[in-house]
Amino acid sequence: MSHTAHIPSHRKPRQSASKSALRAGVAGGVLSTIAVAGAAGPAQAEPVTQTIEMPTITSGFSTAVAASAQATQQVALDLETQAHEDAAAEKAAKTAKKAHAEAVRKAEAEKKAEAAAKAKAEAEAKAQAEERAQRASRTAERTTLSASSGSSNSSGSSASAPSSSSSSSNVSGSAASIVAFAKAQVGDAYVPGGTGPNSWDCSGLVQAAYRTAGIDLPRVSQAQSTAGTQVSLNSLQPGDILYWGGAGSAYHVAIYIGGGQFVGAQNSSTGTVQRSMDYDRPTGAVRVL
Repeated sequence: MSHTAHIPSHRKPRQSASKSALRAGVAGGVLSTIAVAGAAGPAQAEPVTQTIEMPTITSGFSTAVAASAQATQQVALDLETQAHEDAAAEKAAKTAKKAHAEAVRKAEAEKKAEAAAKAKAEAEAKAQAEERAQRASRTAERTTLSASSGSSNSSGSSASAPSSSSSSSNVSGSAASIVAFAKAQVGDAYVPGGTGPNSWDCSGLVQAAYRTAGIDLPRVSQAQSTAGTQVSLNSLQPGDILYWGGAGSAYHVAIYIGGGQFVGAQNSSTGTVQRSMDYDRPTGAVRVL
């Protein structure tokens, strides 16, 4: 056996006669066609002018997107409108609550003011009634004092030669008239320049009191402090004139009523008062009676 007997042969298998004839026919037909085309001359290639329209696939999508965007915007607008309405409603509720509270507070304040005004009116009416009663009482006392003073003066003038005892009695009577008049004015107002009948300054009260005894005093405190005889504060008698400041330059006067007391129109805060001499110690005193 040959040493190459196992190596397969690489020769191509022979083609069948029918396949060879077919290939030869096809090749001949192609060559014939080329030959005919070359004989006819070069052909002019016409440009393609037809435009092929592709279907628009985005038109419907754009419409859908636009509609969705519009719907989203409308929802946003609706939400914003609702938010504004809710905020306005909340603000209105707060405003109404505040207005109600303010109305309640105002009503309570008005009620309190009305009650205070009513109480004040009642107090003023009561004070006026008491003042009228006091004035009526003082008027009655003044009338009685004036009548008593006139009777005393008439009796004194009818006597041709009064004794020393009757003269002392007349002085005592005049002092009593002065003291009674001064005490009747306690509670009257103090008014600068006041001369009565319901408001006084210090010298106006002293002058009016002495007038009930038929004695005319100077109008001002400076002159009244030198209108009589200077006396010691340790030997005072009812009816003496007390003064504060120097004699002839006094700035205040009052009437001594006995028992260490005086009556004077003090100031606008206190009015006409009765006080102890310890309340405001005078500088000196004069005796007119």
